Amino acid sequence: MSLTIERLGHHGDGIAPGPVYVPLSLPGEVVEGEIVAGRIPRPKIIVPSSDRVAAPCRHFRSCGGCAVQHASDAFVAAWKADMVRTALAAQGLEAVITKIHTSLPQSRRRATLAARRTKRRALVGLHARGSNVITEIPGCKLLLSDLVDRLSDLQALTMIAASRSSELAIAITWSEAGADIDLRDAKPLDRPLRVEAAAFSQRPGIARLTWNGETVAEQHPPVQRFDGIAVAPPPGAFLQATQDGQDALTDAVRRVVGSARTIADLFAGCGTFALPLARRAAVHAVESHAGMLEALDAGWRKTAGLKRVTTETRDLSRRPLLPAELDRFAAVVIDPPRAGAEAQMREIAQSRVPRIAAVSCHPASFARDARILTQAGYRLDWIEVVDQFRWSPHVELAAQFTKDHIAA
Repeated sequence: MSLTIERLGHHGDGIAPGPVYVPLSLPGEVVEGEIVAGRIPRPKIIVPSSDRVAAPCRHFRSCGGCAVQHASDAFVAAWKADMVRTALAAQGLEAVITKIHTSLPQSRRRATLAARRTKRRALVGLHARGSNVITEIPGCKLLLSDLVDRLSDLQALTMIAASRSSELAIAITWSEAGADIDLRDAKPLDRPLRVEAAAFSQRPGIARLTWNGETVAEQHPPVQRFDGIAVAPPPGAFLQATQDGQDALTDAVRRVVGSARTIADLFAGCGTFALPLARRAAVHAVESHAGMLEALDAGWRKTAGLKRVTTETRDLSRRPLLPAELDRFAAVVIDPPRAGAEAQMREIAQSRVPRIAAVSCHPASFARDARILTQAGYRLDWIEVVDQFRWSPHVELAAQFTKDHIAA
């Protein structure tokens, strides 16, 4: 049976009438294959799209880490911009997309890998598409080469930390001092395991090892830099996926806040935006994770020439800043998790803050929150799409909201 792909879905599968979902296909392509539960799991491309390209990574068809390596860069950029437009349209909104910024291949500085022991060795990699099978990725074109070079170390760690019946999650982040490894679902630490873990941590290129939430060794602080400002995040802390993407988002946020001299940074993390902005403005950073604020504060105190940065540990989803608290700031920066910041946006909407820099990793929750602001009189001036998760369905963005000041 032949089908024509009409569009690409939000997970990267082609969608034909029915709907029938077709992996590794593109709009306009004619495909054939057996339909199983509404999918063609092994499609044959009869008429290819002009946007089809040879996947640059040899692991693409077996690995589930990337969804659209078979599409041209121009197609992927347009697809991600359309995701944002579609999400906005669902809320009755539209906006100018000024730029689409895409991170380069082999620029991802963090990833969570799956790991398992077999009878003779260890497997470390990513799950195959739609499967629990672990695919090894020694030729990965997504991750920094420094991370790929650590795969053999992670295999050795898996032999130490994993039982034969469990699968490990290994979050690895590249820092100035080397790999920051956060191991989860490992065997409980006992004295012999601590000795083995400590010995493993002495390997070159290992900065810190965290085991089921406990830091067992830190040879060097795993420093990251935000506009040149050194910060050592706690284990598991949020970090933008690429340095390049972080810089693009920071530049966009700076354009929004402009000459504001007092700024609130909400969901501030370890200071991705707060610290660069402190070069010119006083910043109040609010975050629910105390450890991340401690890292932010330490980075601020160790850096000369910054304006005052204050911190507040607060769950903004349950206890958002109120209009009376917000009104003392000339600008607000907000970078919530994927679920968005509905409660906080409702308070911002009632405030007198004239400029909002909104950063988001989920177009649908962003559009919902944007509607709250626009209904209260804010203008959505522009959006910049930032694609840090190259070849994946994930989309990030930065946006400017402004509202004319109304005298009391």
